[in-house]
This record gives sequence, C-alpha cells and structure tokens, in this order.
Amino acid sequence: MGILIKNGQVVSSKGVDLEDIFVQGEKIVKIGKSLIASDLKEEFPGEEIQIIDAKDKLIFPGFIDTHTHFDLDAGDFHTADDFYSGTKAAIAGGTTTILDFTTQEKGETLNQALDNWHKLADGKSSCDYGFHMSITDWNSDIKKEIKDMTNRGVNSYKLYMAYSNLKVNDGEIYEILKAVKDENGIVGVHCENGELIDSLIKELKSNNKNSVSLHPLSRPKEAEAEAIHRLLVIAGLVDTPVNIVHLSSKLSLEEVRCARENGQKVYVETCPQYLLLDDSVYGKDGFSAAKYVCSPPLRKEEDIEAIWKGLLNGEVQTIGTDHCSFNMSNQKTRGKDDFTKIPGGIPGTEERPVLIYHFGVTKGKITVSDMCGLLSEQPAKLFGMYPNKGTIKEGSDADIVIWNKNITRIISAKDMNSICDNTPYEDMKVTGLPEMVFLRGKLVAKERKIINEKLGKYVFRGERTDF
Repeated sequence: MGILIKNGQVVSSKGVDLEDIFVQGEKIVKIGKSLIASDLKEEFPGEEIQIIDAKDKLIFPGFIDTHTHFDLDAGDFHTADDFYSGTKAAIAGGTTTILDFTTQEKGETLNQALDNWHKLADGKSSCDYGFHMSITDWNSDIKKEIKDMTNRGVNSYKLYMAYSNLKVNDGEIYEILKAVKDENGIVGVHCENGELIDSLIKELKSNNKNSVSLHPLSRPKEAEAEAIHRLLVIAGLVDTPVNIVHLSSKLSLEEVRCARENGQKVYVETCPQYLLLDDSVYGKDGFSAAKYVCSPPLRKEEDIEAIWKGLLNGEVQTIGTDHCSFNMSNQKTRGKDDFTKIPGGIPGTEERPVLIYHFGVTKGKITVSDMCGLLSEQPAKLFGMYPNKGTIKEGSDADIVIWNKNITRIISAKDMNSICDNTPYEDMKVTGLPEMVFLRGKLVAKERKIINEKLGKYVFRGERTDF
C-alpha cells in the first residue's frame, strides 16, 4: 500500500515547505505540491493509497542518534537498556536510526568485536542501526582490519583518552588517525585527560571524601579542554578531520574555534544534558545526585549558554545523547560509599527530540531547520548515510516523523519506553509530540506507543559527505 502524506510542513536544514509526500514500499518516490491520489494510482499502478492529513504538522526526516550505548558491559552487569528496549525508546521519540559503540576488548580483533555487537542487535532492534568501532588495543594486525571494517559498512571509530581499560596513547591516536584517513573514515574521540583525572581522584579520596558532589571536581573542564587541544594538534599533523563527542564546556569550544581558525576541519557533538542541566544538581540531598553522574560531568550556566550559541552559529554539528542507562535502584547504588564506583551514564534517546524542540525551537535558541540539520541531516552526512537517511527527498528511505507542535506533557521515567527507572529530565514540561513515526515506510510508533517492533535493519554506511 502506498502512503500519501498531505498538507504537511516539510522540514529541511534549508527551510520549511508545504509539500505532499508519496511513499511506496520503503522509499519516498514523489514529493510535490497538491499531489492527487488518483494521479498517483495512474503513475504507480496496482497501489492502494492511504491518505494521511498532516495539516499544521511538521514533517521531519527520521531523527538519528549517533551516540548510544545499549547492552553495554559495565563489569559484572550491563546497562539497563539493551537493543530491544533501547531502540523501542528511540523509535517512540522519533529516532529512526541509531549508531551504537562496538567496543573491542583487549586481545580481541575488530571483526570479533563487530560480530559480538551484531549478536546483541540483530533481530532485536526496532529502529535501523549501525556501529562505530571503539579501538582499545592497537597493533599492526588491528591496522589491517580497518579495511575489513570498511567492507562491513563501518566508517567511523571511537577512541578514548580516559579510562585505563579503554584509552589509547598519543602515538596510537596518531597511527589510528592515519589508518582511518586512508579509508576515508572519521574518528570520534572522548576527550578527557585520563592521567590528570586519576590524580585528582586520588587526591580527593585521600581525605576520605566520597560524596557524589565530588564527581565534577574530579573531571574539571580543563581536563576536557586540554585533551581536545592535544587531539587537535595530533589531527593537524595527520591532516584529517576528527569528531569530538559530547563536548560539554565553553573552554573546550574555544579550543575547537582556535583550531578552525588555523584551517582545521573539526566536527563537534554535544548532548541534551549539556544544554539543559548544570552542576548544581550534584548538590542534591543524599545519593539522589548519582542520577546525574556522567562523563564529562555537567557544567556551569555559562557553558550551557556557550554551547547553545555554538549550535545556532554552526560551531556544533550534531546532538547525540550518550544514552548509557543505569538504574538507581540496583546499579547506581554500587557507588553509594564511593563516588568513583557510580556507573557513569544517563538515558536520553527517547527524550532528545522533544527536548531540543521545546527548549531549542520554541524558546528561539535555534530554528526548526537547525533542529533538522542537527538531529537528521548532518549526522547522516557525517556518518555515510546521506541521502538514504537524514532527508526527505525522492529516493530516500521513508523514515518520516509527523510532529504535532501543540501537545504538551510532563516527562516522567514511568511513562518511558526505556526500562531505565530514571531520567535526568524528570518533571520537565515540554511541548511537541512525534505523532506518527515511519521506518522505511512502515508505521512503527504512534503518539509514543510502539505499533510495530523489531523492524530495524543494519545500516551499511559509505563515505561521509563533508559539510
């Protein structure tokens, strides 16, 4: 059956147009003014056509979350959300594609790591999905596998400059950037000075201080900014673009600005938590502040303001979530007597679109076209999915979100499709609703309720489109 969506306000990064959209199978096959069902039946014979009136509604290309951690092994337990519950949460909020982080264990090949993540995701996912490859163990044999990753549809990588079990050193960063450049891929980096953080933690704990309130003190903005500076120096030597993930501070944005002024190509991702929450939450009573423990930590109001401005003026290109969910009831509590043992991470993949629409678009901090660029088009371009994903064009995948601009609700963890027992955005009042969500032409969610699950497919990604 064909689907004709009429009278909608179709959003792109360039503007908003009143257009009709005709979907056949998994693809958008025709876009135009005042499309007529009878004419379409002649042009596409044999099709019954369902008509959807989207008058006064925004029509977005399906949103893309390029930063999730589903079914992540955190030692002797896993994140609350696996690919089944996590992708249901994503699709309910209007996100039709996610990119999760495959993590290579020490001594493991990249192919083995990718196989492991396919086992976690294949057949369980309710939105389309792909993987970044996190390299933690670098040697000449691993270098040879970069081409294998290209052949298996992986064009993006993740490196850590913090966490002793994950981080790579500066020399390895240099070599990895060169190897990935040869395959026209892109490397995203978690930028924090791990050695400095280890020393700060040791100093704080030497005074028998273990309060959650110490978390932001142990990971100051200087630790992030210094790591970004160091990364960009290395990337400059290689002459390759890099992607800085979850940027959280004004100081870090200034490091990026300086590199760009010197001619470097740098992509920047931030997350909703760094746009909406500040470090005052760590002063909450008792252990409740553990809900907000993530890395980098939440910053100051001046940092929030700087990043919003960076979104508006194009200095920040994407908004991911770093969705890494842990339950307060039985997982975050592991750090009750030692803040360094609190598993770091917060949920957000379901809430992200409405948070950006409400606090960004309706508050005048960004335009609706900016939102489309940040959540759909630019992620698709950066990670080799455009124009199949990230845009409403003839020939593109029919990943479509019909957005109601007028529905207001209160965010609550009890009302989520995620199985995590908390959200850092609890009790926030927001306006906007993904009224209907289509994944490759199939209605999969309606008013945040799942209609069809487990329809997600693996996204084989090619070369990025620079912007």
